[in-house]
Parts: sequence; C-alpha cells; structure tokens
Amino acid sequence: MSISFKKSYKFAVKSAFYITLFATGFVAILLYFFLEINYLFLAVFTFAIFLFSFFVLQFRVEKFIYKRVKKIYDDVSLLDSTTLRNQPITTDMATLTLDVQKFAREKKIEIEMLKVREEYRREFLGNVSHELKTPLFTVQGYLSTLLDGAMNDKSIRKKYLERAEKGVERLINIVKDLDMISKLETGDQNLNFTKFNIVDVVQNVFDLLEMKADEKSIMLMFDMKYTKPIYVHADQEKIEQVLTNLIMNSVKYGKEKGTTEVSIENLTNNKVIVRVTDNGEGIESHNVPRLFERFFRVDKSGSRSEGGSGLGLSIVKHIIEAHHEKIYVESKYGFGSEFSFTLEKAK
Repeated sequence: MSISFKKSYKFAVKSAFYITLFATGFVAILLYFFLEINYLFLAVFTFAIFLFSFFVLQFRVEKFIYKRVKKIYDDVSLLDSTTLRNQPITTDMATLTLDVQKFAREKKIEIEMLKVREEYRREFLGNVSHELKTPLFTVQGYLSTLLDGAMNDKSIRKKYLERAEKGVERLINIVKDLDMISKLETGDQNLNFTKFNIVDVVQNVFDLLEMKADEKSIMLMFDMKYTKPIYVHADQEKIEQVLTNLIMNSVKYGKEKGTTEVSIENLTNNKVIVRVTDNGEGIESHNVPRLFERFFRVDKSGSRSEGGSGLGLSIVKHIIEAHHEKIYVESKYGFGSEFSFTLEKAK
C-alpha cells in the first residue's frame, strides 16, 4: 500500500538557520580581523549558505530518514491501523512521534480487548461443553442400561426411556436458545411488532406457571388491579418469553410461601416500565454484573438441579436490546430481587 508524504520544512529551516548564523558570524570575524568587512558580500553569502543548507538538509532528510520512516508506516499499516492509513505521513518529527504514540496506545487497547475476548471465549466454550455433556451422559447412561438387559423389564424400560427423553429435550432447548441468541446478535431474528395489552400477556404467563409456583407455594400476583388495558408496541411472542424467563427464575430461586409481583408503571409519555419483584434469596452484589452472561449461574450446584439451559437471562437481555429498550436489575442478598425493562407505548 502506497503512503503519501505531507512535507514539513521545520527541521530543515531551523537547521539551515543555525548553520547560516554560525557560518556568517565566522566569516564576519575573519573579515574583521584580516580583511575589510563587505556587507553586500555578507548578505549574499548568508542567503547562499542558507539556501544551500536548507536544500541539502531537506533532501537528505527525505531521502534517507523519512524513506525509512515510510517503510515503518508501510509495515505497521499491515496491522490495519486506520489512523496511519487514512492520513499522509508528515516529515515533522513531533507529528510523527504523536502518530506513533497514538498507534501504540490503540494497539495496546486492542490487545487488552482481545485478551478479554479470548478469556470469555474460553469460559464460554467450557460452559457449553459442560451444559451439553450433562444431558448427553444422562441419555447415554439410560440407553446403555437398557441395551445391557434392562430393556426386558417393561416398567424399567418405560421409566428409562422417559428419562432419556427429558435429557434429549434439555439438549434441544440448549441448542434452540443458542440459536436464538446467535440470531438476535446478528440481527437475523426478525421482530414482529404489534399492538397488544401487556396486562393480558402477564396474566397468560401467570396461568402458564401457576402449577410450578404452587409446588413451592409461591403466589404470582399483580401489585394492583389493572382495570384498563395497557397497550405497548413490541413483539408479543418475544415479550411473553421475556416475562416467562423472569417469572420462572423468581419461582425457581424464590422462598417457600413467597411472592412474585409484577407491576406496570408509566415511565415517560411514551414508555412504560415492567417490574418483576420477588422476596426470594436475592443475589450477592458481586454477581449482579455477570447475571446476563451466557451460562452464568449464581449457585453452580443448586441451579443445575433445577434444570434449564442457563441462557434465560442472556436471551432476555438480547430480546430487550433488540427492541432498543433497557433492562435493569436490583437485588439485596437475602431479601429478594427486582428485574425491570422498558417498552414503548402503543399510539
């Protein structure tokens, strides 16, 4: 790639000035002591020595110094530095130094970001392999037992096949969730925006999870009686999934005989905020920033016993961000948590 020069003459001008000053002074002293001072001669000599010094210095700088500097720019440009590619090289050393320092800072930041991404990638791959390995080994174990002779017992055969089916369902859910996150991140998951009543959607989720909540005697309720519909503009199916994931989590990690409360409030003239609040075990403050990471679990052992793909909150975050909305979390360990997100009001 060819890199152009933006010439600067500061170095040559200053250097020529100093050489001229010295040469003129030296010649003037010689004339004073040995000959008669001729001011016309001194003026011509000064002008000539300045021009000669300037052109020689500028030529030498461009030919030998900046030729090598240009080679350095060409080399580092292979590292895809947009700053160095889009701007011409200057022969001003101060500007050159600033350019190189800026390039070094950018590369340092880029290297740090790559290290963070590599660490995230390594952790993510480890989590994926662990999540897939558990149901795979479960299915393999039941099938191997059946093939080893347990298939002849009808009751055992049915029980083991049902358990193997659950393992396969968990694998399918993990793959589906990963596929959804991938599509949301790349923008391939198209959202179907419609006008709908968010109160009805919350009630549908309550009805869906009622039996699950009854197992722990957890009450699903609104903060008040909503007599009028609250219409929002969003993808109804995706928002229902968001509410299902959030309410399911509050039930899963809630206390026996606890509550999960949903409130819908006006935030601005064109926004509402939906809050899902519980009085469960809460989340320790150092875990809150990582809640929306894929496969991140606050309780590594207990949460796996509850099942799930470990991708629920990550999907929630991606769906809300795909709507260009915000999601928030507040939690006090031992007292409960509140997840909230904004939605656009329907006109």
